[in-house]
Amino acid sequence: MKLVSVIIPTYNAEIYIKQTLESVLAQTYCDLEIIIVDDESPDRSIEICQQFNDPRIKIIHQKNRGLAGARNTGIRHAQGEYLAFLDADDLWLPEKLTLQIEHLENNPEVGVSFSRSRFIDENGEYIGVYQMPKLTGITPEHLLCRNPIGNGSAPVIRRKVFNAIRFQKNLYGQEEDFYFDESFRQSEDIECWFRIVTQTHWKIEGIPDALTLYRVNTQGLSANILPQLDSWEKLIEKHRPQTPDVVNKWEHQARAYQLRYLARRAVRLKDGQMAVKLVNRALLSDWRIIINEPSRTVLTLFAAYLLNFLPSSTYPQLELLALKITGYLQKIKIGQEQSKFYKSIESSSH
Repeated sequence: MKLVSVIIPTYNAEIYIKQTLESVLAQTYCDLEIIIVDDESPDRSIEICQQFNDPRIKIIHQKNRGLAGARNTGIRHAQGEYLAFLDADDLWLPEKLTLQIEHLENNPEVGVSFSRSRFIDENGEYIGVYQMPKLTGITPEHLLCRNPIGNGSAPVIRRKVFNAIRFQKNLYGQEEDFYFDESFRQSEDIECWFRIVTQTHWKIEGIPDALTLYRVNTQGLSANILPQLDSWEKLIEKHRPQTPDVVNKWEHQARAYQLRYLARRAVRLKDGQMAVKLVNRALLSDWRIIINEPSRTVLTLFAAYLLNFLPSSTYPQLELLALKITGYLQKIKIGQEQSKFYKSIESSSH
């Protein structure tokens, strides 16, 4: 078995970190090291981690450098051939690493393997819906329009991929290797994935299984809608000089998709005014999203206006019904794609 380095950036996660760490220790893939990066956390997160008696766990302390900085520190200390990231409030199902390492081993052209994710709330309860990103054929323009991996706890990545996008800077008094751009406090994932698809030959592909439990935490980064939009705009400006053809052709449409995504996030946060504002801006940026993806765009528009104008006692009932229907349809699609995916693996092995 090849060593997998699991990197867990930790900051203000004392409520969740025990469960998160337990989900890693419960993995069916056992050849791993767990690197907990203490990003100068002011709470009891690290004290809780220190209570685990497992030689695979390593704790690294650093001055606060944000999520990207904590991941970079984890990568520098990692010994594994494969690297996996897990945010300190998310969870993995036990078979996650086994299935994704198998995916990478069977597909040598794939540098980043990701799973689908299931949403959980702040109490760890299933919300009933899934992140359903496209699994194959991920191009630079697709990356500009949306985050195909979904969240930072979904991917497992070959070390060779990070070696290919490594750059050096002196930000903290000495020259260091960097992989994620630490000037981004949000959208650092997409910025990194974009460099992978534009600067290397490695493919990004997913498997249909929902193996990551992604927590919708209204107190965390998930709630910072406008700063996330600013970070996305910063990404566009950073990569315009390197990839002008892609950025200039897709910028307006990509901005529309980003605004629509943030409108859905505002809906989840029950901010009706913000949701309406964002979905209207999405249509103004590029109205063609209503033709390209009519169901998703109309549903976002409908949900935003209902939330904004319906009585607060009525909307939750409609939302619950919509979540049940959406989750049911997503579950059917996942089952169909799993059957197709594993049949193709079985047939190729004979």
